[in-house]
Amino acid sequence: MCLYPTPWQRHYRSTSNGSRANGQPVTRRLIFTGPNGGHVWRTPLNEDHWKPALAKAGVIPKAKSREHAAAREHGMHALRHFYASVLLDAGESIKALAEYLGHSDPGLTLKVYAHLMPSSRDRARKALGRALKPQDHMG
Repeated sequence: MCLYPTPWQRHYRSTSNGSRANGQPVTRRLIFTGPNGGHVWRTPLNEDHWKPALAKAGVIPKAKSREHAAAREHGMHALRHFYASVLLDAGESIKALAEYLGHSDPGLTLKVYAHLMPSSRDRARKALGRALKPQDHMG
């Protein structure tokens, strides 16, 4: 399986037998697709791409026969976690992040990703410092 970066594109929704359902176009926001244009499956991503990359980087031992060692984080989860951490570090709101991740409850997003917000204390301190800083009045 290969990962194919694609532009945001339109695909047709298919039924289980492969025919088009009403022939109506549906927008899928896939940045990477599988070889047939659909979504990337977790197991092939982990076994064929993620674990070999970890082994090559020396994070896990090289595969014995075709079996890789267990990895602490699997590819899909690690990439999703990375995405969330980058957005939170950039100051994105929990509400917006919940929407991007497909969470119906921002409370769940906060519970899962709150530990990724270490710079929030520093930002709060700086914001309060700016707000409480004496203004320089001339005259």
